[in-house]
Amino acid sequence: MSEMIDKNNASAIKGRSYWADSLRQLRKRRLAMYSFVIIAFYIFTVIFIYFTQWTSLKVPFLQWDQKVGAEYESPNGKNIFGTDFLGRSVFRKAIYGAKVSITVAFWASIISLVIGVPLGAAAGYFRGFADDIIVWLYTTLSSIPYILLILAFALVLRDKSLNFEWLGLGRVELSGITTVYLAIGLTSWVDICRLIRGEVMKHKQRDYILAAQSYGCGNSRIIFRHLIPNVFHLIIISFSLRFVGFIQAEVILSFLGLGEKNSPSWGAMIDTARLDLPKGYWWEMTAATAAIFLISLALNIFGDALRDSLDPKLKVQ
Repeated sequence: MSEMIDKNNASAIKGRSYWADSLRQLRKRRLAMYSFVIIAFYIFTVIFIYFTQWTSLKVPFLQWDQKVGAEYESPNGKNIFGTDFLGRSVFRKAIYGAKVSITVAFWASIISLVIGVPLGAAAGYFRGFADDIIVWLYTTLSSIPYILLILAFALVLRDKSLNFEWLGLGRVELSGITTVYLAIGLTSWVDICRLIRGEVMKHKQRDYILAAQSYGCGNSRIIFRHLIPNVFHLIIISFSLRFVGFIQAEVILSFLGLGEKNSPSWGAMIDTARLDLPKGYWWEMTAATAAIFLISLALNIFGDALRDSLDPKLKVQ
């Protein structure tokens, strides 16, 4: 009888995987879910902007370069954030500016992860000479002030071209948005490299890695099929938390005139608005800073909740 009861209890208890349990904990956080809705709205807006460009679809509220009123028109029912010095809608410019910032942050994050994760895994797994070289490299980069390093890369890459004729793509001109995300991505892989290196050093001595080595698995298979998947939650957390910093870095570069020039960006809007503030034209500065504040706050809240949900050390029941 007792065996039957135990069997029934065992069948009634449904186990959850690591990812399912993390999602369950994340969904409990109401503020994080609200933040996710805001982030999803920004991302959907960017995707929709790209869709209209690819299909040549004309959407009125995305036509930022059209004159919709008088110059420096204050916020009103027709233009909720007023107009700029050319009579263009500030609200439309702020919406369109999300395309530049989010695109830069996304590709800069991808580039930094592509560089930092393999280097960190190789350093932590092989140790010795490879570890010394990689540690020396990221220690040297981290000793240089971050913003100065980004500015230096942006200036070096500006108006340059890359030869991809061997891939049949011809020469790719580096200008505007491409220069920005390359400059940020190539200089921001240090932190994730250091983090992955430390985690791989801990995982290297665990039973599942020793078992894989005893079965004769190659080093590349162990790194990419066993080690990196087991630290993948750290990669996701890093991606979400660093996104805000990359948006702010793009804003700084655009503010300094090193970003996108052919379409509005939040940094360029702030650069233009700073000259208008003494004249009492505050709405363009307000629109750009409000757009940055909203996405930054949402990403920070959601990133913190994601870290608490995914990191086994920080999980709460």
